Amino acid sequence: MISPEKLAAVREQFPVTKRQLYLDSAHQTPLSLSVREALLSFLNEGYEMAGPKPVWVRRAEETRANVARFFNASPSEIAFTKNTSEGLNIAANAVPLEAGDNVVLIEGDHPNNAYAWLNLKRKGVEVRFAPLKDNEVATAKTFEPFIDERTKVVTLSHVTFHAGQVHDLTSIGKLCKERGLYLVVDAMQSVGVIPLDVKALNISVLAAGTHKGLLVPQGLGVLYVADGLDQLQPAYVAMSSMLNPPADYIARPEDIAVRKDALRFEFGNVNLPDLHALDAAIRLIDSVGVPEIQQHVNELGDTLLAKLDELRVSVVGPRERGQRNHIYVLDLPVEMWADYFARNDVRVSPERGGIRVSLAMFNTAEDIERLASVIRAGQKENMQSVALQLD
Repeated sequence: MISPEKLAAVREQFPVTKRQLYLDSAHQTPLSLSVREALLSFLNEGYEMAGPKPVWVRRAEETRANVARFFNASPSEIAFTKNTSEGLNIAANAVPLEAGDNVVLIEGDHPNNAYAWLNLKRKGVEVRFAPLKDNEVATAKTFEPFIDERTKVVTLSHVTFHAGQVHDLTSIGKLCKERGLYLVVDAMQSVGVIPLDVKALNISVLAAGTHKGLLVPQGLGVLYVADGLDQLQPAYVAMSSMLNPPADYIARPEDIAVRKDALRFEFGNVNLPDLHALDAAIRLIDSVGVPEIQQHVNELGDTLLAKLDELRVSVVGPRERGQRNHIYVLDLPVEMWADYFARNDVRVSPERGGIRVSLAMFNTAEDIERLASVIRAGQKENMQSVALQLD
């Protein structure tokens, strides 16, 4: 649990909380003061010293090691990408799939995961979709009916963006290990908010952007590739991918062997500004702790659900702890409520099932109380509007 003193200190890091009720971290987390300072410091170094690249690269490697800790991985298993979508496409093109092989996804999962694999249909790969209701959580049993001898991959989001389910990666990972399948996970909505142990969960490849739970601007992603999966080969390469990069910068056609670690999937220069920001963000997250952040947002979720019950507003996704975490989709008509929340300085997202509220470590019980008050006023306003129309 985050102590009141620590929560107050964290909240001071996010000035946006003084200007609006920010409940949209599943879309984009606001900049913290420490992240802003890291970006400014990077720009100042570039401005004053024309870019001390060796220093920047060394810091990037330190950040790589810190990122690895989030997943119980080694630094050699972490590559930097642009975003989640790039990571998923890298995975889709790296897995040795042949015509007739199949991949199993959840129906209605994030489209960017689906498109990465659907793109392989041109090579004869079959993509199967396991149905799942918004209030259900995926387990091994969700995928079992769709797996046969030609199945090679099971892939899913850890936490769904549209209903907030936290899927049972433990049972799914166990199933994949038993069947010899690759498990590819989109952790965009969970990293930095839910503890992740890629080894315990038997994850083969994990992709995530850093602009949600990892608190930095768009343009940087992380890719975990388990050591030992040498059969996963990059679809495109650069000098940084090579096992023996030529010191004289002359490509040798007879030596195009790629690295054995995850860096074979990293191409050229990485996003150095965001990596500096990520270093600062990790320090901020570590000052609280991911388990404590998870407990905090779950407790806020308990309060939110109680308030919604009082207001007779249902949620689209599951209600039980463990099956939900920090994302709640309120069953409120988007066409009526999205503009209303915006007019009242409440930052939320319209979603396929209603209005999405997403919680972060800087949110408080007072935020939930304020949201409830805004909804209560909106219900009254809507009732008055209906009464006027009836008159």
